[in-house]
Parts: sequence; structure tokens; C-alpha cells
Amino acid sequence: MNWIILILAGLMEVAFTFCLGKTKESTGTESYWWWGGFIAALTLSMYLMARASRTIPLGTVYPVWTGIGAVGAVIVGILFFNEPATFRRIFFITTLIVSIIGLKMS
Repeated sequence: MNWIILILAGLMEVAFTFCLGKTKESTGTESYWWWGGFIAALTLSMYLMARASRTIPLGTVYPVWTGIGAVGAVIVGILFFNEPATFRRIFFITTLIVSIIGLKMS
């Protein structure tokens, strides 16, 4: 169950990254909504990460949480913010995913 909570925490990190990106594109009232989403996702992400760390070692929780956020942020950037999907970016994100899986397995 705590692995599911940790994955949700990582997804909330992706959500707050998305909201942060949208704040750059918006103005007025719309900007306030994106900032509210950023704060809500950030708070929920931290809470879920802390909760997962009750039974999963912190040395595993933090890298997995960060890895999910990093991979998710790159994917969000490519899909929603027109960032380049170069071979190097995809290669290094893939190595990050393999490293996270290796950490989980060890």
C-alpha cells in the first residue's frame, strides 16, 4: 500500500510541475487558479511522501519520489510545453528510470 502512496506522491510532484508551468502562460484570475493548484499538489505530494516513509526507508522514498517527478516533468514538458524530445533527453530519462527500478530491486 505504501508503494502506491509513494507513486501517488510522485504523480502529485508532476502535477505541481505542470501547474507551475501553466502559471507562466496565464494572467489574472486564471493565474491564481494555477498557483492554487500548485500549492495543493505540492502539499499533497509532501504529505503522501511523508506517509510512505513510515514503512519504506527514506533513502528509497526520496529518490523514487524525485525520479517520478523528474521523468514526469520531462514528459509533461514535451507533451504540453513544446520542449524538445531529443535523443539525449530520452536516453538520460531512460537511464533514470532504469536506476529507479534498480534501487527498488536492491
